[in-house]
Amino acid sequence: MDYVRLGASGMKVSQICLGMMSYGDPGWIDWILPEDAAEPFVRAAAEGGITFFDTADVYSAGVSEEVTGRLLRKVFPRREDYVLATKVQGAMSSRPNDGGLSRAHIMDAVDASLRRLGTDHIDLSQIHRWDDETPIEETMEALHDCVRAGKVRYLGASSMAAWQFAKAQRAAAAGGWTPFISMHPQYNLLYREDEREMLPQCLDMGVGVIPYSPLARGRLSRSREQSIETNRGQHDPIAGRYDRDDVEHGILDVVGEVAAAHSVTRAQVALAWLLAKPTIAAPVIGATKPHHITEAVASTTLVLTDDEMAALEAPYRPRSVVGQY
Repeated sequence: MDYVRLGASGMKVSQICLGMMSYGDPGWIDWILPEDAAEPFVRAAAEGGITFFDTADVYSAGVSEEVTGRLLRKVFPRREDYVLATKVQGAMSSRPNDGGLSRAHIMDAVDASLRRLGTDHIDLSQIHRWDDETPIEETMEALHDCVRAGKVRYLGASSMAAWQFAKAQRAAAAGGWTPFISMHPQYNLLYREDEREMLPQCLDMGVGVIPYSPLARGRLSRSREQSIETNRGQHDPIAGRYDRDDVEHGILDVVGEVAAAHSVTRAQVALAWLLAKPTIAAPVIGATKPHHITEAVASTTLVLTDDEMAALEAPYRPRSVVGQY
């Protein structure tokens, strides 16, 4: 496992990040794994060299953060041995100030996340989505104050329009506040809309990209028919966003051909394609089966040729933007 700097910052992260949304309360989503079932995945990740873990306060309504904190403390001997990321913005209750990116909610939410995670600092605090109701200056100053207080080390953002991200970075610069060092967009072979503006902007700004859904909710790891047959394929409404039969089939066919040529899995090919992109620091993978971890780690050593990269990208067609709201 190689370790890379996250954007222009000095913090190094493993080239694969384990997404912790899959672990928490099965009552939240039925494919979520409880803590005892999640522990082997965190241990396998650590053994494979993964030191970067991402969660959010809204995952399992806070339970994911609790599970994440306990498992990381159990698996790693020192707090300095891993990088812990979480997110703020989503509504945690029906109370009017218990969501969004106001100063009131950010301050409360960061403290609540620290309690659930059982740590004294968050390495990377990310805004989960844009908040139309709060001035971005209020948001950036509040986040900066969390950094100055030592509760947060670095700041990141998740899916939004490129102009919104530029506005946030400009506000930080104008106010003398801490800027974002990372962007967490939806990006994979089946969804590449951020290649138009967001990814070039991140490259220009020195912002590291940590894409979520790198396997398109598992669709890139198997044939379309196999994806539909899975529990997640049948019950995950977000997975349905990728349904475009002609385009999807063309991409999946090439993924299968490249995988066969290298004698590797489809998932390894899809992740290797991402890791070859200059903006990508670490794809955030989900893992609910043992081979998910081993395949992700193996993908970091797979090198695709220029012709294979071009062939994988050729079937794609522009589509409507999803996931930013």
